[in-house]
Amino acid sequence: MREQKRAKTREGDEETWVFDSSLDHKGRLPLRSRTGVWKASLFIIAIEFSERLSYFGIATSLIIYLTKVIHQDVKTAAKNVNYWSGVTASMPLLGGFLADAYLGRFTTVLLSSIIYLLGLILLTMSQFVPTLKACNETECDKASKIHEVVFFLAMYLISAGTGGHKPSLESFGADQFDDNHIEERKKKMSFFNWWNLGLCCGLLLGVTVIVYIQDHVNWGVAHSILTLVMAISFAIFLIGRPFYRYRATSGSPFTPMLQVLIAAIRKRNLHCPSNSDQLHELENSSMQGGRFLYHTKKLMFLDKAAIIEDTENSSEKTTPWRLATVTQVEELKLLLNMIPIWLSTLSFGISIAQTSTFFIKQATMLNRNIGNDFLIPSASVNALGAIGTMISVATYEKLLVPMLRKARGNERGITILQRIGIGIGFCILSMITAALVENKRLNSVNNEPVNGSFSMSVFWLAPQFLIVGIGDGFALVGLQEFFYDQVPDSMRSLGIAFYLSVIGAGNFLSSILITVVDGVSEKYGTSWFGKDLNSSRLDLFYGLLAVMTGVSLIVYVFFARRYPCKNMQGRGVVDCSEENAGGNLVA
Repeated sequence: MREQKRAKTREGDEETWVFDSSLDHKGRLPLRSRTGVWKASLFIIAIEFSERLSYFGIATSLIIYLTKVIHQDVKTAAKNVNYWSGVTASMPLLGGFLADAYLGRFTTVLLSSIIYLLGLILLTMSQFVPTLKACNETECDKASKIHEVVFFLAMYLISAGTGGHKPSLESFGADQFDDNHIEERKKKMSFFNWWNLGLCCGLLLGVTVIVYIQDHVNWGVAHSILTLVMAISFAIFLIGRPFYRYRATSGSPFTPMLQVLIAAIRKRNLHCPSNSDQLHELENSSMQGGRFLYHTKKLMFLDKAAIIEDTENSSEKTTPWRLATVTQVEELKLLLNMIPIWLSTLSFGISIAQTSTFFIKQATMLNRNIGNDFLIPSASVNALGAIGTMISVATYEKLLVPMLRKARGNERGITILQRIGIGIGFCILSMITAALVENKRLNSVNNEPVNGSFSMSVFWLAPQFLIVGIGDGFALVGLQEFFYDQVPDSMRSLGIAFYLSVIGAGNFLSSILITVVDGVSEKYGTSWFGKDLNSSRLDLFYGLLAVMTGVSLIVYVFFARRYPCKNMQGRGVVDCSEENAGGNLVA
């Protein structure tokens, strides 16, 4: 990667530090870096499109593959899907840390894309190499052991690739926009919306074209296409190198936070001054990158780390483990304040996990014929969710935001936390709808033993998919922007990883919940999870999820209304909550 240089630019009365790969002979930021931010973003969105195409082309039909090819029962297959999805969504925590602390976001995307490609190549080989195939015969009751090993190795290589790819690529894309430049800050708000539109386009093609090829042609052909598309988009990403802005790494972001905690514990017997100006902070001229944060009155115990003690033994007391700055203290507060928000959105993650397991399995039990000749692949119904998200994001970006900007007088329209809360509300509605549809399907099975639920069209599932897709357009995009904006500047990749960890933890918790509900329901009657869907009670399970998510929404609103937003000098308050919406904190 080119040497990372630091350029100083002036916008109005603000001075900002921007890292770029190419400066002119006077050390100034080239004009194309300002006007070409969208060009750089398009190269980045291109590889995100192909990664999502690959991910959803594989993940959406994974439960079908596990039940039909590897011959696992529904409950075991659902757990394996949740485990894989959970690992895939949790690995970005490691990838984001490495990107922020040591490797840099561009290098992390580079390496993780290679790992991702290796996983796709191995997955393709498992379909074509005779000794690696699931069966050497046309029909068999159980897949070969070697195929299972190679298949899951390939899948978890893809997980590892996603772990570096997802947090680094999205934060790298957002890095192309300067937060201290008002026009670029507005463009960055749009970037997250258009990013998700590109994501949804990849999802849509993955769950339609790729799934159709898997269902009607061959699994190996589908995997070959995914490998080829990923290789081409990787090349496109590399071509865009001259247009990118790069941010330098600064070591582990957790070390300064640990120093704050140790310093606060050491000074636990001191009293905080009534005037926050008496706390330690660097001079403007001493600030090396990043931005100063204003002092807040939350978690004031940590303020003791910034208390300036007597001058005796100053050589010991001025070490970072003894004296921290206000900005360092506030960065630790940011992370601690986000924990309740993260925890209160986990039920949302559990509900979303059902879209790739039981929602898809429901589709296999309904009539998927269109006319006399065409059979919709069961995994393709997930396209309805992508359509719902695309409609939601496009409507929000082009209609709601301009209208709400004028009505409410702030640049975002509604706050980030409000957007997340609206999405969780749609998720609850989706679970209620799913419960009603599944109850109707089970009644059809009881009333028509011959045809069963095949008398119902698969489009009965459309409402639950569309509603959850609309909810994703609010909640998932909001979570992305919230965690990216609210973490310290040195942890932007980890911020994206925190958002993804909501989905990852939701998948793990979904598997645990299935196990617990299975045991409890079997103990007191009949298990809600039988050998197949007709002997299961998914309607009751969906109802339980609706109640759990409703309770978590109440908890979320409680913490969201009290959340202290990130206060940055030179920019004011990021309007993440209603209390601070549109307001600026005066120094």
